[in-house]
Amino acid sequence: MVSYYDYIIVGGGTAGCALAATLSRTSSVLLLERGGSPFGNPNITHLSAFGAALSDLSPKSPSQRFVSEDGVINARARVLGGGSSLNAGFYSRAGSEFIANAGWDAKLVNESYRWVERRVAFHPPLRQWQLAVRNSLLEIGIRPYNGYTLDHLYGTKVGGTIFDGYGRRHSSADLLYYANPNGLTVFLHGPVQKILFTTEGKIKPTANGVIFSDANGLNHWAYLRKGSTNEVIVCSGALGSPQLLMLSGLGPEKHLEAHNISVVLNMPLVGQGMSDNPMNAVFVPSPRPVEVSLIEVVGITHNGIYIEGASGANFASQTNTKDFGLLSPKIGQLATSPPKQRTPEALNRAIEAMRFLPRSAFVGGFILEKIMGPLSRGHLELRSTNPNDNPAVTFNYFKDPGDLEKCVEGIRIIERVIESRSFSRFRYNHLPVSSLLNMTANSPVNLLPKHANASRSLEQFCRDTVTTIWHYHGGCQVGQVVDHDYRVIGVDSLRVIDGSTFDYSPGTNPQATVMMLGRYMGVKMLHERIANN
Repeated sequence: MVSYYDYIIVGGGTAGCALAATLSRTSSVLLLERGGSPFGNPNITHLSAFGAALSDLSPKSPSQRFVSEDGVINARARVLGGGSSLNAGFYSRAGSEFIANAGWDAKLVNESYRWVERRVAFHPPLRQWQLAVRNSLLEIGIRPYNGYTLDHLYGTKVGGTIFDGYGRRHSSADLLYYANPNGLTVFLHGPVQKILFTTEGKIKPTANGVIFSDANGLNHWAYLRKGSTNEVIVCSGALGSPQLLMLSGLGPEKHLEAHNISVVLNMPLVGQGMSDNPMNAVFVPSPRPVEVSLIEVVGITHNGIYIEGASGANFASQTNTKDFGLLSPKIGQLATSPPKQRTPEALNRAIEAMRFLPRSAFVGGFILEKIMGPLSRGHLELRSTNPNDNPAVTFNYFKDPGDLEKCVEGIRIIERVIESRSFSRFRYNHLPVSSLLNMTANSPVNLLPKHANASRSLEQFCRDTVTTIWHYHGGCQVGQVVDHDYRVIGVDSLRVIDGSTFDYSPGTNPQATVMMLGRYMGVKMLHERIANN
């Protein structure tokens, strides 16, 4: 099949859906998504099922697991809506400094956030565990209290959530509500094999289409219509976007040649600068039942440390499931073994061990910390020329000593939260924080530590218990791979618009800003189109 469009968007994820909905108002748009639809899948759509999609390892799962070269288990989305169809739902804007450094128009940024928020942002119902987290943060001095706000402000605040009052998820796929149905074609289960280029009569290589396959493995060709403003836009995320550029001949020359890929343009910085914000958490068993909650409250410090909490997840549900939600080995969050020891066998042992724990062991929650940035950087390389295969990615967690220092400081803040008077109802008085740290760092998590380890330093605790909060980014950064209008440097009619362009993660949680960026750039591109015509 051959078809023609004004815009071809590769990736119906957090940015891609917002971008497609915007551009479709005046132009013909093809949105290609390698996964399926989130709608009608209860493992995606309801808060109480959080983690079910992430633990699904089947070939048709909306989540595709990968393991970084550091040994940390992670996931990439394979579903319309991208990461916003799988994540814990916290919605918070980027800080004013991030927006200024990006060179964005603050007025259009604000308008774009509001456009997103009308469809997907909600006020969470703050209950006992989250109230205790909020009050504890204030008690230990993370002030002022900023109440409910979507803005990134120092102090303690209640943020937004993409789960509505009924616990239903609203992902970036919901932003397609804004689309012009006559201007948008959405093709699901359509992984893109490569971007096509032409050089005939051109000064620079010019993107003019893509080859993609359907669910039956048949190839299709989609081309841009004639016109200087028509473009291919890659929105495949921090793994998918640099991977696709390389598969299409844009990347480090020697690496492409090693995979027998014809080099369109030698771009040594494609796949460089990969980062993942490390998450470290402490499990706090509670003597009393707690509500099911994901992240709703955050303490934002001046030192670049964010403190959040989650309780119950689905381990406090009314089902017979025994699980630890955000820190569950079922979704690869095996913080109880150092990264290189998190083998499939170790995961299976931890999952099996959970079956024999008493129900009381699953009552409680996590206090977690995420560091800003981070400063540590890694890289991404191809493993194969199959776009459905995971590339090899190294994040180099804590390689920069500044990241490790922040983690240690964050754990000390968590200790103060747990020991605060406001949190006393949700902890066992006979369990000191040192026991909770050992409990978290030893498998399986239980009411009592398997063995004491007083010699473990907080630095070692950070290294041994590091997990992901799925906020990885980089690989196609502004100024290195794309310019400030997100055009790929040295190539015409090709942009990358997603989290792969970020140097560091915006705010406490990036999804709000990634959705905003899709809308923001869509509006700018429509204005460019009008001006050129």
